[in-house]
Amino acid sequence: MQSFDYRSPTTTADALQAVAQEDARYIAGGQTLLQSMKLGLIAPSALVDLAAVAGLSGIRREGEAVIIGAGTTHAAVAASPEVQQAIPALAALANQIGDRQVRHRGTLGGSLANNDPAACYPAAVLGLGATVQTNRRKIAADDFFLGVYTTALEEGELITAVSFPVPAKAGWQKFKQPASRFALVGVFVSQGHAGVRVAVTGAGSGGVFRASTLEQKLAASWSAAALAGASVPADDLVSDLHGSAAYRAALIPELAARAVG
Repeated sequence: MQSFDYRSPTTTADALQAVAQEDARYIAGGQTLLQSMKLGLIAPSALVDLAAVAGLSGIRREGEAVIIGAGTTHAAVAASPEVQQAIPALAALANQIGDRQVRHRGTLGGSLANNDPAACYPAAVLGLGATVQTNRRKIAADDFFLGVYTTALEEGELITAVSFPVPAKAGWQKFKQPASRFALVGVFVSQGHAGVRVAVTGAGSGGVFRASTLEQKLAASWSAAALAGASVPADDLVSDLHGSAAYRAALIPELAARAVG
């Protein structure tokens, strides 16, 4: 691995200043960043460790929303009584990410900033209509995910928390790629103040996306039966050695129906 500077700020202001130098990168759990460095895909001049930055982790209920700090680990989300009570589907999703090591090191903010096309959290954020909060602004889920490994974050911008609205109903189903445990297809569904939302990860050639056809059917009737015979176009879906676009297209309505229960 190449050489680099290491910095461990304790405040957001110090973190922002530290990352301002050329080619510096934030590191949270490091589950993706360190692997990319080992493979020689990126070579940052410095790593700015967010682990000690005050206020970046924690979970709290505020009215009809659950606020989760960007530095909160997957394991903490899965074990949170607040999340389990308000959005059990989100706790279930967090508990299915990777393995125990990944869940205890990986963080919500790191996953969203990376925006892997097969990651689980983007489906929950988009499927619940959550709001990503940064040191500069609030970004609606529909505006945050711009493509594979691409988000609306600007240079040096830091995710500080995510506000998840508490839905009336929600569900999550994931068809795992057995080696990586990423989603071959994952579907998050919700019914709330903003209506019905269906978000799909692992299948789209452009990353996470909303399945509008399925949303319309569930808006008419929130039931698995409403999705009987439903289809999703395979044109913009991924084909790889794990599954064809047609296979993924067939999985999406099936997993949505199971998520509705």
